[in-house]
Amino acid sequence: MGRGIAYAAALAGYRTVLEDVSPAMLEEGVAFIRAALERDVASGRATPQQKERALANLSTARSVEDAYRQADLLIETVAEELEVKLEIFTIFDRFGKPDAILASTTRSLSIADLADMTFRKENCAGMRFSNPAAGTKMIEIVRTTETSDATVNACVEVGRRMGRETAVIYEAPEAIPSGNALKGARNENR
Repeated sequence: MGRGIAYAAALAGYRTVLEDVSPAMLEEGVAFIRAALERDVASGRATPQQKERALANLSTARSVEDAYRQADLLIETVAEELEVKLEIFTIFDRFGKPDAILASTTRSLSIADLADMTFRKENCAGMRFSNPAAGTKMIEIVRTTETSDATVNACVEVGRRMGRETAVIYEAPEAIPSGNALKGARNENR
């Protein structure tokens, strides 16, 4: 999923930094994006100039801290394991820019619970891309009671620049007690 999101972000003109604990996975991610761009050029979905701009937007970071220091928006795509995601949110809070946004792709965990690990809950949201992320046309933006309008608007704008439709989903305070479904969620299409 992370590769597809990085592909869409780089193609949309965003400076895109990939980070992974495995250098081999980083190399595979960059190779995946390069191959996807080549296919897009061959099929006429992208121009050679768009491909070159996207590749120029793409870089890698050696650590999550390095990636966080540079980012205005972080979209985490780690495994659906609570401890791993909590660690990511804690590191974000420690190393991210003061106004940076952290978006999680989680479908099974509460964004509010993850945001509780930070001192900037207003900067935390969910961005749920359908799989594969590179080809989907919909992103659900998950907003908690603490998520700011500026954070939601920024996530919606990122989705728009990626050529996607967005739907804002309101996570209720009692949402996801068992980690399986949003209860009491409200949908606002944008």
